[in-house]
Amino acid sequence: MNNKENTSLKPKNARQKPINYITEQIKVEKFIPGGQTIATLENGKKIFLWGALPEEVVTKVRVTKEKSSFVEGIAEEVLVKSKFRVQPKDECYLATSPWQILDYSREMSEKVKLIKEIFRQHEIDLSTFELNSQDQDFDLPYSYRNKMEYALYYSHADSKIHLAFHERGSHRKIPITKSSLEHPKILEKAQEIIAELNAKGEDARKYQSLLLRCNQKGEVSGGLFENHRPHPKFAKLKDQLFGITYSYSPNGFFQINLPVYAKALTSILNTCESGPQPTNVLDLYSGVGTIGLSIAREHQLTLVECDKSAYDEMLENVKTASSITQNSQIKPILAKSEDALEYIEPDQTVIVDPPRAGCRPEVINKFLEIQPKSIIYLSCNPATQARDIKLLLDKYQITKIEAFNFFPRTPHIENLVVLKLKNI
Repeated sequence: MNNKENTSLKPKNARQKPINYITEQIKVEKFIPGGQTIATLENGKKIFLWGALPEEVVTKVRVTKEKSSFVEGIAEEVLVKSKFRVQPKDECYLATSPWQILDYSREMSEKVKLIKEIFRQHEIDLSTFELNSQDQDFDLPYSYRNKMEYALYYSHADSKIHLAFHERGSHRKIPITKSSLEHPKILEKAQEIIAELNAKGEDARKYQSLLLRCNQKGEVSGGLFENHRPHPKFAKLKDQLFGITYSYSPNGFFQINLPVYAKALTSILNTCESGPQPTNVLDLYSGVGTIGLSIAREHQLTLVECDKSAYDEMLENVKTASSITQNSQIKPILAKSEDALEYIEPDQTVIVDPPRAGCRPEVINKFLEIQPKSIIYLSCNPATQARDIKLLLDKYQITKIEAFNFFPRTPHIENLVVLKLKNI
């Protein structure tokens, strides 16, 4: 990884672990789930690469992990470059957004390929589906993150604290002067806070990290997390979605990329309106309630959330939304989804937006037992989503799949799958 701008910030007497390099011609094959590319070494071992694109020929790799059956590393010299390679905007790109080297118009098609491959691995054929993506007009490849957490780094070279990220595959911190993913107001505020710390002669070791968040108006909240101290309470922010104003804590549950999230909500709303109007909606893993409240206009809505802080924010959002959802019967539940199975009913549309681990087996088993008429499954991890959906296909059929690029310039993608009960 090229870090020219950071060289002067590295401690002169820092202990360096021996660096192992592979110097042979390596033909890169394809992207794999997780975002790396894969290739085969001369000795037959598989190698997983950051900083390399499909069909490139790499001649120098810095090894970050080596096992008996595979190697992981970072491509440092590329002999034959892909026609889709572009110059990254940030020198720290591997730490934050390793797909900055991929042409943006190519990014979504590669992500769609990965989704199809993940589902194929679970014996789900998506060849008859056209995976849609949001309009390019709505794509925000940079400055889209409304939340960012920075590490702090002390440089002996200039005796100052600097913003930093952790190098991919290690615990080493990379000091930064520039970052392009977050809203510019976030980086601006972060630099102001670092300047204040340096003016006071603060010790970087006192702090765990710096977390900042901004709303769509560019208003910033957040601050420093001190080591061995409870996280402070920050001023809440407000944003609007579908006419409802949501209040949320900077370190709480709220989406990172609101314009694209709004498109996903629109798709979910259209799904609910395309058939017989759902009168009974269950929103599991509901967070602060944005999905359920966005579609609740004439519905009976049950919102289930296990995190107490997110639940408290959801209660406030239910009150705020009352002028729009006045014809709805809304029931918030503080519980884990697997402990709220009694709320699953046959004549129901169920929405699930689980964490990366996916739905617990108890939830999937209850779906198969009760058989709600439709399931809307939004996921940040297509691998666990495909695993769960595979189990549901005895009773359900896929009627819609739509991918949303919530995290441009990274390998991550949000995937929406709509399931309808068979023989309805």
